Amino acid sequence: MKRLTPPALPDWLDRQLAGMQRYVVDVGDERIHVMEHGEGRPVVCFHGNPSWGFLYRKVAERLRDEPFRVIMPDLVGLGLSTKPRDASAHTLENHTRWMTRLVDALEIEDWIGVAQDWGGPICLSSSAHAARGPAGLVLMNTVIGPPRPGFKPTLFHRLAHTPVVSDLLFRGLGFPQIALWMAQGDRRSIRGEVARAYRWPLRDRRDNVAPLALARMVPDSMDHPSIEPLRACQEFVESFDGPIGLVWGVRDPILGSVVRWVEKVLPDARSVHTDAGHFLQEEVPGPISEAIRQVADDVPADA
Repeated sequence: MKRLTPPALPDWLDRQLAGMQRYVVDVGDERIHVMEHGEGRPVVCFHGNPSWGFLYRKVAERLRDEPFRVIMPDLVGLGLSTKPRDASAHTLENHTRWMTRLVDALEIEDWIGVAQDWGGPICLSSSAHAARGPAGLVLMNTVIGPPRPGFKPTLFHRLAHTPVVSDLLFRGLGFPQIALWMAQGDRRSIRGEVARAYRWPLRDRRDNVAPLALARMVPDSMDHPSIEPLRACQEFVESFDGPIGLVWGVRDPILGSVVRWVEKVLPDARSVHTDAGHFLQEEVPGPISEAIRQVADDVPADA
């Protein structure tokens, strides 16, 4: 795999990522920015909307000096990855293709997939298509399949599908990255230079396409284009025979209550509930790192 030079970071942000290796991987029509920390069993961390690999820095730090190679890519359109300016590029199929190419380029084996928000379906879908799938999974505040018939979209997602208003909020005002604290259990967990780090990659309005496009990827009806790929995600995870850990922030106003359905679909998964919100990596990196250790310990020797 050829590693390309990553974009430079301002000093205030570089200090928050001390000890991270950074590089860029060409996945065909786009380029993905990747951060790494440590050596050992690969742990690939999938973030969601509108964050980036920065979200996992505390988890990586908790695994310091342990036999884990924590790999934190940025989704296309977010972080320091390339940013398509055509919103139609953002489909679950395209994100699956880009991340599958990355996983294959890394040439990793017996890896653990860690995922939250849109990172969940993208992790599951790319795992199903990768040349070498994961040996274990840790899932957090995400969905693992399509909504059930008769569901009602959240206010956040109804806003995303509202003409004019959505463009003003997402493209004009920079929502939701300007207000991530609102989705937290402890609203002090995203403030100051941490909050600034989430806003910085999307500071140019021309590059601020993905947050709204990814919000619109969430189904608002059973006819939505994401329904079938999400159904395939559920089929994959229900047939997955490796260990699965669940770590959930139950104070998440978007996906906090979804844990009950995920536990029903995955009754053998080890589940931990916390008082965190949506971006639980900022609030409870300890339980997340412990779930990674447990899943790694539970992977059969002949996986």
